[in-house]
Amino acid sequence: MRRAKTLGWLWLGTFLTLLPTPVLGQDLRCDQLSSLHLPHGNVTVAHAVAAGAFVPPTRTDAIAPDAFRELPAFCRVAATLKPATDSDIKIEVWLPMVTWNGKFQGVGNGGFAGTITYSAGRGAIERGMSEALKRGYATASTDTGHSTDQIPAFLGNGDKLVDFGYRAVHEMTVAAKLIVNAFYGARPKLSYWNGCSTGGRQGLMEAQRFPADYDGIIAGAPANPQSRLSAWNVYVGQVALKNPTNTIPPSKYPMIHEAVVNACDSLDGVKDGLIGDPSQCRFDFKSLACKGDDSPACLTAGQIETARTVTSAAIDSKTKKTIFPGLALGSELGWGTKIGGPNPSSLGTDYFKYAVFSDPTWDWRTFDLQNAVARADRVAASITDASNPDLVGFKQRGGKLLLFHGWQDQNFSAQSTINYYRSVLDTMSSPGDWMRLFLAPGIGHCGGGEGPNAFDAVSALEEWVEKGQIPSRVIATRRTDGKVDRTRPLCPYPSVAFYTGKGSTDDAVNFVCRAP
Repeated sequence: MRRAKTLGWLWLGTFLTLLPTPVLGQDLRCDQLSSLHLPHGNVTVAHAVAAGAFVPPTRTDAIAPDAFRELPAFCRVAATLKPATDSDIKIEVWLPMVTWNGKFQGVGNGGFAGTITYSAGRGAIERGMSEALKRGYATASTDTGHSTDQIPAFLGNGDKLVDFGYRAVHEMTVAAKLIVNAFYGARPKLSYWNGCSTGGRQGLMEAQRFPADYDGIIAGAPANPQSRLSAWNVYVGQVALKNPTNTIPPSKYPMIHEAVVNACDSLDGVKDGLIGDPSQCRFDFKSLACKGDDSPACLTAGQIETARTVTSAAIDSKTKKTIFPGLALGSELGWGTKIGGPNPSSLGTDYFKYAVFSDPTWDWRTFDLQNAVARADRVAASITDASNPDLVGFKQRGGKLLLFHGWQDQNFSAQSTINYYRSVLDTMSSPGDWMRLFLAPGIGHCGGGEGPNAFDAVSALEEWVEKGQIPSRVIATRRTDGKVDRTRPLCPYPSVAFYTGKGSTDDAVNFVCRAP
């Protein structure tokens, strides 16, 4: 009898160990989280979502219709946080109902934020709540304290600008970890940040201001420093659009791109339609000058000036220092986001109109680069710019920082990320085993582009943080009609992928990483 009872308990113990740990560890049921106390806010929604049943409260064209059909069951928690008088920070936290990996992933925003990042959308490198949930993460995102139709109001509001600049992500992270602990009865064993563009800047802010929030940070194509990037947006738009004779019609972009690629394609040892390292590319747009009348196959003098402006750094006329670098050669197909008109990018004009000058009637045609940057430095840069190169706190607690940027980025240059990376090296002597930068030929802004434009940064970071495997290369892939037709290694800066001279040029195994 005693033996039977013992065997029974052993059987029960074995059965329980096979059950998903998160279910056993839940301290509160999903709907009970609605009564959870948060330091700076309250829970507004807490309910279970069946597998494949999630329908976002708002839909955007960037999100594929089937983005949520493969989601596992999860507990959806929404909350509003008010750390300051005018704060109104919306967050969502998703908690796997069946298989939690024991970790937390915060995901970043794009542009001026204003929405929860449910999914990264088509053509983007994985970085949404949906992608994190499918990997087993508890995950969270925030609108950073405003909705998309409130951009003028938030840029002109001190509390809301601070929330956007850095406070909302930190508050979200603190609240999300409390919610995770309440639901599972355990805090996350590791926390990761995954963001690109504004999300990349947010990741750098976290490393600089709140180094204890995350163990590993992916900061892709950081929109940083925000004030200088905004100034550059207005500057290039003004040169291209204020004088109609300087405007380059989009129909000429492919012609310009073909000429640039033909001039610099083979610098990495293989002619494959990609410029491996645009910093080594030398191209004079004057070579495309019209010999007579304007035509689709040439550039006028004004258009040459615009092309040079877009691909050259904006320089401080007094100090001769770079304000912000121009787009890399090879980005020509995407120039429409900067100089497509009829006005410069609103990411630049709105920043200066509301955050810097506090004048809704401000006209970009009156923009003066020197004065605008000086005013931005006084008024807003300390809030929005993640420029501090001192990451000692993040490094000392074992944090790992994975930076990446696509060379074909059409929104802003990879050189801006190189400049920040170098500033950290200058401040902290050596990257050691805690920071890496990967530059991606043929990848646009946070995804897309002509080259191998998808890679798994999350797995690379996990291996680094959890197993100490420093990423020596990351494999990027390109798919055509759903099939992988090219792979290429992304190399840690300053190394570049060079063809060995043997085997297929579409196979990453035939490339080595070495200094240019």
